[in-house]
Amino acid sequence: MSSENSEVFTKENLDRYLNELSKEYKRLGGRNVPVEIILIGGAAVIERYGFREMTTDVDAIVPAASIMKDAIRRVGSRFGLPEDWLNADFIMTDSYSSRLHAHSVYYRTFSQVLQVRMITGEYLVAMKLRAGRKYKNDLSDVVGILAEHEQRGTPISYEMIDRAVNALYGGWDRFPEHSVTFIQNILENRDYAEIYQEIRKSEQAAAGVVLEFEQAHPGEIREEKIEAILEAGSAQGSRKSVLAQLKELKLQQKAESQDAQQRAISERADR
Repeated sequence: MSSENSEVFTKENLDRYLNELSKEYKRLGGRNVPVEIILIGGAAVIERYGFREMTTDVDAIVPAASIMKDAIRRVGSRFGLPEDWLNADFIMTDSYSSRLHAHSVYYRTFSQVLQVRMITGEYLVAMKLRAGRKYKNDLSDVVGILAEHEQRGTPISYEMIDRAVNALYGGWDRFPEHSVTFIQNILENRDYAEIYQEIRKSEQAAAGVVLEFEQAHPGEIREEKIEAILEAGSAQGSRKSVLAQLKELKLQQKAESQDAQQRAISERADR
């Protein structure tokens, strides 16, 4: 598991920190050596989309050069941020792919030396599904991204996501089973606003279960144990899984549709 930062990052303060990072990089001798970073995960979400206001992690593909590491540390110290406020820890996770750079998009350049790119659209959805963490924002971020693209008139289809999955990971073979079922259900349902709220509640409840375990057993929690921890927490409480909530919602919508059809038939018969 990646460490949790206490700082809350928004689009506004993250841009400010990135601007300060570019200035610090220049001061340390990088004036004539432009550098590039790629934002992924929650950082890419808050920069590119409006449904989520903040993140506590700034994951990125960052050059290994010591000058950049020093610049990151100095900016962190100046603003009271964790030393690893901008980090590449995610490259050790399953959602990392060496092909991410090829599918990143340009965001902006700070101080003419720091070019920032990011992952967006179906490629960000693919990464979130590959991680599939029920106690983070992975699944709700998928719904939020799909909803915003729908609103913009640039909907993301299953075919687009499938191409992104193949481009980054070579297929769905190693994806969590619940992620595969989730994206199929979500695209079929499409009632994104209502589903988003239900998923956030489920993720927050799951995060609470993980936090309780971590407090009771410091240092023992591992990513591979999370699913078992959540299942135990669910058995002790009344928390329903995201997929169970989706199924209930689909049944409810089907019943409402059938009721509407029946009323329409009755109205026509009464005329």
